[in-house]
Amino acid sequence: MKTLGRTEKTLALAILLFFFAATLVQCKKEEESLVNWRENLGLGKEKVSRLHFFFHDTLSGKNPTAVTIAQAAMTKTSPTRFGAVNMADDPLTEGPELTSKLVGRAQGFYASAGQQEVCLLMAMSYLLTEGKYKGSSLSILGRNHALDPVRELPVIGGSGLFRLARGYAFAKTHWINITSGDAIVEYHVTVIHY
Repeated sequence: MKTLGRTEKTLALAILLFFFAATLVQCKKEEESLVNWRENLGLGKEKVSRLHFFFHDTLSGKNPTAVTIAQAAMTKTSPTRFGAVNMADDPLTEGPELTSKLVGRAQGFYASAGQQEVCLLMAMSYLLTEGKYKGSSLSILGRNHALDPVRELPVIGGSGLFRLARGYAFAKTHWINITSGDAIVEYHVTVIHY
């Protein structure tokens, strides 16, 4: 095996340093590109918004806001209603009374996903119809362990002023009718958006 001479070692080191420097320059360009992607999309600086509202889910009466659209053969005998899928268009209000100011609608579906416990899979869009966020929406997708005193749900996106939103919602049952399934749920939402 031939050993490298001084000139060959110097040349090899120079080539290695050249490629190292070129890699650093490329990494720096990619880093700047990632840092500026928000500005390139015209999004501006991140903001944090906190929202508070009440969700009214009504399954009973003449004008329900949520209806069962599918269920498994075993759903009727399941203590958790496992397999039931409900579609909702629920009002969001400023206060816990249904007569308080309407601030939006929760539209989407939730499904009973737990066989051993009451657990919902929620896929809902929360459209705001009042105030500075009028016309913007938040998307929440996640597990709702409905009988826990407080549940945390992920905000996975949004539209309008909530484009590329992320965050979380704390849901707390304000009132529930166990027989009908009607419920009023208080939401505290923290959203990071542009």
